[in-house]
Amino acid sequence: MSKMIEITVQKAAIVLLQDLGYVHQEGNALKRDLKKVVLADELRRFLESTYPDVPATAIKEALVSFTQHQGMDTDHRNRDFHRKMTQGISVSWKDAKGKEQARHLYPIHYGDPLKNRFICADEMTIIGKNTRRTDLLIYINGLPLVLFEFKNMFDKETGVDNAHRQIGHYGLDIPQLFDYNAISIVSDGLEALHGMYNAALEWYAPWKSLEGDDIEQDQALQLETLINGLFPKATLLNYLRNFIFHEDHNGKIIKKGAKYHQYWGVDKAVNSALENIKPHGDGRLGVVWHTQGSGKSISMAILTGILRQLPEMKNPTILIQVDRSDLDQQLYENFVLCKDLVGDVQHADTTDDLRKLLSSDGGGVIFTTIEKFRLKDLENGKETAHPVLSERYNLIVMADEAHRTQYGFNDGGFAQNIRRALPNASFIGFTGTPVDGKDADTQLVFGKTIHTYDIKQAVEDGATVPIYYEPKMVPLNIKGEYSRELEEVAEGAEESSNAVWAAVEDAAGAEERVAKVAAEILKHYGARTATLDGKAMIICMSRRNCVKMYDAITALEGCPEVAVIMTSNVSKDPLTWNPHVRTKESMEAVKKRFRTPDDALKIVIVRDMWLTGFDAPSAHTLYVDKIMKGHNLMQAIARVNRVFKEKPNGLVVDFIGISGFLAAATKKYTGSGGEGKPTLNIEVAVNLCLEQFDIVKDLLEDFDIESIKLMADLEKMKWSNTLVNKLLRSDPITDKFLQEERKLTELVAMCNSDERIWPIQEEVAVIQKIRHLISKIKSPPGPQRQKNDRIKDLISKSIESHAIVDLASMYDLDQIDISIIDDRFQAIVKEKGGENIKIELLRRIINDELKVRMHKNIKRNRSLKEELERVLGQYHKNSLDSIAAIKHLLDIATEFKNDDIRTRELGLTEDELAFYDLLSANEKLLNEKGPIQDLVHKVVASVKRNLQLDWTKKEDARAAIRLAVKKELRGKVQFSALDQLLQEVIEQAEGQYGDWVAEG
Repeated sequence: MSKMIEITVQKAAIVLLQDLGYVHQEGNALKRDLKKVVLADELRRFLESTYPDVPATAIKEALVSFTQHQGMDTDHRNRDFHRKMTQGISVSWKDAKGKEQARHLYPIHYGDPLKNRFICADEMTIIGKNTRRTDLLIYINGLPLVLFEFKNMFDKETGVDNAHRQIGHYGLDIPQLFDYNAISIVSDGLEALHGMYNAALEWYAPWKSLEGDDIEQDQALQLETLINGLFPKATLLNYLRNFIFHEDHNGKIIKKGAKYHQYWGVDKAVNSALENIKPHGDGRLGVVWHTQGSGKSISMAILTGILRQLPEMKNPTILIQVDRSDLDQQLYENFVLCKDLVGDVQHADTTDDLRKLLSSDGGGVIFTTIEKFRLKDLENGKETAHPVLSERYNLIVMADEAHRTQYGFNDGGFAQNIRRALPNASFIGFTGTPVDGKDADTQLVFGKTIHTYDIKQAVEDGATVPIYYEPKMVPLNIKGEYSRELEEVAEGAEESSNAVWAAVEDAAGAEERVAKVAAEILKHYGARTATLDGKAMIICMSRRNCVKMYDAITALEGCPEVAVIMTSNVSKDPLTWNPHVRTKESMEAVKKRFRTPDDALKIVIVRDMWLTGFDAPSAHTLYVDKIMKGHNLMQAIARVNRVFKEKPNGLVVDFIGISGFLAAATKKYTGSGGEGKPTLNIEVAVNLCLEQFDIVKDLLEDFDIESIKLMADLEKMKWSNTLVNKLLRSDPITDKFLQEERKLTELVAMCNSDERIWPIQEEVAVIQKIRHLISKIKSPPGPQRQKNDRIKDLISKSIESHAIVDLASMYDLDQIDISIIDDRFQAIVKEKGGENIKIELLRRIINDELKVRMHKNIKRNRSLKEELERVLGQYHKNSLDSIAAIKHLLDIATEFKNDDIRTRELGLTEDELAFYDLLSANEKLLNEKGPIQDLVHKVVASVKRNLQLDWTKKEDARAAIRLAVKKELRGKVQFSALDQLLQEVIEQAEGQYGDWVAEG
């Protein structure tokens, strides 16, 4: 057993790779310079054999390009190489006749794995800052693309964390290896994880599927599953080319790679697209169900990148469509970060923008909200039908969160308008919480489920953390009959027009109750964060209740910084809500603060905002004081399931009694695992719908839509009155019509994506108006409103003031911290148990001044903006009184005046002050002492001389400015600091002159 060292695991990996066709060679037997990591002869042989018509000089040029990379650090060089590896390079030469020739070369043959040489080399010695020996490297055509680091399977003191730490040391000691590294593997045999070389261990993941539908959950050796799942040659090449990308976060490069569920989900989506895209198929490409928090946005970006490259798609247009602007912005920003995959993306800000973008013939990626497919108001009235924008077949609509508005197929509905605008488009849906109700069947609209990755599997894999439930209810004690009515309130019907809902909202916001909930939340949060750093969200039933909760909790001693996140309407909202009114810019600033783990903002109070499309990984606790159901509930609780450092779980603390709804939603979304078929086949549904339409028309006797259209308004009124009187002749006749009409409406909602029922929709709409009229007569609105008020009053009066209910003691349990994906949860949760005005004026003035000045001195004014937000934040949470706040704001305003005075005193122009501050801040790096105004003049002049239209988008124009500035700084700045200072100067130039236009 003493010989059972890590070499055992290493040899097992080599055998598995050999079974897949990899050639094993001892690392030290390979011919190479030990300081270099590329097998140059292997790469040259591949290029020569793959491109025999390319002359030796061009092959040499390509070899240099594939082995020398641009970038100041490893991460930038790795990105540069990855682009060349996946996108290829162009070489040119002159033939014997002097004619210019060109070819595009790739270092890997992606179309045919057999035309590549795969080598697994063990014990590779590499000389860098220190000499290191890697356990196992996989070479493809001489390029070291995959690193394995192993630890002893039989040593209880070592594991994958030790292997990961060793890769970190390699990054410092032999950085040349990581110019090329695509994937890193850490394993002790039992556990095997793949990830990116510079990622924290928490982002490494297992590979649990060999073909996408199978899950090797209990596989004894993860290493075997990982190699057999990821390293078949075709799979590995597909992964290398399409499933790895780099994000640029203001100069910081973050490298990401797909997890196994993302790989297989996207791979199956690609195959489904090729099979079902119009005109070959019905245009329903399918549904990808990946639970919230498991990287759905990344999957969408990867799929988009692949579809854009497929020759069969002929340069397609991918329309990314969401149903809300906040989701649109979030997803758009994610796609922009994935530019290496998807290319440039365009954003349709208006309906006109959308129509213009879709009417063009070129491909690309377009973002829009579904409401931009509205009918427009024209000079002669509103459009009667959406115009056709494109009849192209290579147009794919990719819907995020395939719910709700995706099913608005009534005449003039957004979803139908999309299909009228793009009659030959194909549709694919992504969702984290599928809907399968009779009024909105995801599969009927988008097709079958292609791939499923549910909550339970995500938790098993560590892609998300488990969510636990803790009841701490302050009961509302609603009478039984009204409790039943509350159960029947439809998901999303959260407005004051619903009497029961409005009454519960009032009851939840009772002053004494809010005070108790606030005190319990602060006590609970304090205890939770004593051992687990993190943030929390509080969900309230209304904006009014959010403000009440804020006032109550911030009045308590020891309360951290809290913010209310809600929409506002300054023409209607009370003045007392003004501290919570935010512009779009300030809302983004608050969002950034809440996402920053170390920021002082620890708790946010929300109603609807931030419950979808918002990630703050450090958030670990959700306090719920709002009734939620189904889709909305599952979206909300996913706010605390993100992986973050040592965060073990997310916690949902229930103050209002959502346990029954949570149990039902959990059972629905995890019980089936996404399997199963729609309740009705689309063919059956269409036939039933048409039959039901005939049945209803027979009840209306001489119903003829064409005759009705020809009637004058008065005639239509008389005809409606006559028809309604007939239907009200007796209760059996009325009930029969209402019953049959309801069936028709449900069937239309079920299959309304099918063009065969569109011709009857106008008649169905008239029939529905008849039903509305009959309902109005049978239940007059006046008395109904009075009845609603009585219900509201009764419920409010039935509320009693209760202490916090301790369900743990009620159930005789030590604690209730059962995961919502645990079967035990289902059994337990059935039981429910005038300075202000001055400050605002100053804020506006300073903000306006900042907007004007920001680009002129980015760092300076960014600092002042942060100071403004800090002062206002302290004022709003009452840690600054109004007088102190006003003084601070006046101090900021004085800074602007001082800048103007400094500009004059230094003999500078307004343009030059920012560059003066920049160089002054780095004065210790300058070789010359004394005033630096002359250098400032020269630097600014060199920038302005080289400006041209759209220069920030043209690399040659940017390069010209960099060179000009570098000439001015060379010799005057320490050589070691020249590049860094140059970068700062260019950043200021981009902010200051980014929108430069030629004068005169």
